Amino acid sequence: MNFSRRKIIAVDFDGTIVEDAYPNIGKPMLFAFETLKKLQSKGHMLILWTYRNGDRLDEAVKFCEENGIVFYAVNNSFPEEKFKNDVSRKIHADLFIDDRNIGGFPGWGEIYQMLTNETPQIPEKKKGFFSFLK
Repeated sequence: MNFSRRKIIAVDFDGTIVEDAYPNIGKPMLFAFETLKKLQSKGHMLILWTYRNGDRLDEAVKFCEENGIVFYAVNNSFPEEKFKNDVSRKIHADLFIDDRNIGGFPGWGEIYQMLTNETPQIPEKKKGFFSFLK
């Protein structure tokens, strides 16, 4: 994937940013907020794209803000967009990150690697007492 230019990335909340505990807010998924912050720091625009609405949506937005993520838009293609009741809520984005993808949710570590083409640095193993057995 070429991410040399800024992308619009739509991200689901329940089961993706946090563990699915709807209508409550689950625990943050491992590396979710770290990955989202890194993507924002590289200039990508994040949209929160979720089933939630009303007070439940407000709670999710607040939770993300408390964890350092302010979205470009929420359930819209851009902040000023307004939907009518008879119009689909499908939004425009270059990429959608959702736990309901075909094949399931790969985890934020793998998503980060796919989007940044960066390989995490794995520390060298220290030689231990049984290192001669290898």
